[in-house]
Order: sequence, then C-alpha cells, then structure tokens
Amino acid sequence: MKNNLLFDYTVNKEEKTIRMVREFRADLQLVWNAWTTSELLDQWWGPKPWRAETKVMDFQPGGHWLYAMVSPEGEKHWSKADFISIENNKSFTMKGGFSDENGILNPDFPQNEWKNTFVLKEDRVSVEILLTYNSAEDLETEIKMGFLEGMTVDFEQLDTLLSNLKI
Repeated sequence: MKNNLLFDYTVNKEEKTIRMVREFRADLQLVWNAWTTSELLDQWWGPKPWRAETKVMDFQPGGHWLYAMVSPEGEKHWSKADFISIENNKSFTMKGGFSDENGILNPDFPQNEWKNTFVLKEDRVSVEILLTYNSAEDLETEIKMGFLEGMTVDFEQLDTLLSNLKI
C-alpha cells in the first residue's frame, strides 16, 4: 500500500535548500498530530535503533521543541527547534539545529529553517517540506550526515504509526 505514496527529494545547492514531498495515507488531523505532538513524534522521529525523547514541547509561535536522539546505549544528541509560525492543520515553520540539553544551539553543526505544509489530497495527506540552510556548507554537511537516509526511515516509521492509529 505505501509503495504508491509519493516521496520526492530535491536538493538545490544554489538556493541552499532541500525540498521533500511525502504522502501519507491517513486523516489530515492524524498526520498533523503526528508532526506536532511530542507523544506521537517520539514514536517515529529518529531512525531506529535511535529514538526521540522530548524534554520540552511548546507548540506555539515563540515556543520550541527540545529533544534528544537517544542511542540504544543511552547516548543523547540534543536538538532544539524554535517555532516561528503555525497555521493549524495547514503549516508550521521552525528554525533550529543541534544543541545542548538546555537548548543552546551548537554553531559547529548545521542549522536550518524548516517549513512543513500539509495538503489534503483525497485519501491521503501530502506533507511538503522546505529546509533552508544558512550556508551551502551547512547543506552539504547535513547531506553527508545521512539526512536523506534518516528521513526515509523516519517516514516509514510514521507510515507504520499512522496505520496503527487509524480507527
């Protein structure tokens, strides 16, 4: 069933962007909640065997998401995203990157602005994602760190979660 769901990935080095479009066969509200609720995010964000562990989720403009990617051995890598704008069930924009456990961003790692747009299409929801980096070097570093591979696994995990949450 998920084989016929769109997944498009485009890198534009001149614009310093990554654009992804991924379809999910689920209700719009369910997909929105999976992206914006820490209890659901922690179930699919982060490619296994790693997992996400949210410390703070304040989903509102001016709020932030502070979370750790936790290895099977318990090693934690922290990230923080500040929410810039939110249009309920339609889009949200956040900016951030790797941080310490208190949310202080680490300038040695890439930072980006991440905009998600949710579009209802008959029996599925298309999530259109635009990541804009501060520099071409940051973009290249993120790609080399396995961004595409990690997001591919994340999206598969989200497919599984959504199918399990369906009524």
